[in-house]
Amino acid sequence: MLADKVLSPGELSSRSTEELKQELLKLTANRDTNPLKEKVLFYKNELAPIAEELSRRNPFPNAEDQVAIALGAWTPVWSTIPYQDIVPGRIREQSYQIFHDNGYYANMARYAPGEKLPLLGKLFSSFLAYDFMVLQKFEVQKGQWQIENIGIEQAFRMRAIPLSVQKAEDWFTKVVQSKAKKLSQTSEALEAPSLENLDRGTAKKLKTSFRMTPQFEHLYIDRDFRLVKTQREAKQRPSYTIALRLQG
Repeated sequence: MLADKVLSPGELSSRSTEELKQELLKLTANRDTNPLKEKVLFYKNELAPIAEELSRRNPFPNAEDQVAIALGAWTPVWSTIPYQDIVPGRIREQSYQIFHDNGYYANMARYAPGEKLPLLGKLFSSFLAYDFMVLQKFEVQKGQWQIENIGIEQAFRMRAIPLSVQKAEDWFTKVVQSKAKKLSQTSEALEAPSLENLDRGTAKKLKTSFRMTPQFEHLYIDRDFRLVKTQREAKQRPSYTIALRLQG
């Protein structure tokens, strides 16, 4: 496949912000399923100059101002986060990032069950879906987003009934309400949850990721578009996510 034409510095500066956003969306369309290594190189070689130009134009450069803009539901359309697809079969149109104004944040997605879900027999796997949520807390301190993983939720549901954004919102709200009292009463580090529905290797990787405190930065954010940089720890490469606002 031929590489897309990389915009020159002059072309980047002459394009409107909306044109640059659309260029990112065009370049990443139908590429979220590509191998991670390929996506990392694609960002470095082709997307990074556009991302840097958008970052210079960020209408909300201060993290304190970004919180109100981030609230609500988003869908990630392209990402280099390594653990996002560690469970096979993620349904991208049923993947969500949701921020609530009580300081809780969730990443959730529906997966079509596969070989890494050992508790499902072949007879039932075509009827059931596996819904997965990482529950997090967020706040801004000293001009920086602070993200903390606080829980993982799993559910088996009928695949014929989609995980809509409203159903995702309702699930998120119910989980937070059930955990809020316990979370407010303890300052101890939370233990990684049991992931018995997954194979041992996948569960181990997710537990390792869960214990980390990711760095989180909006390179660009407006009311409909987010370009996010995350990094699990200083020695690891950063990841990048493009997310679009969802209407309920």
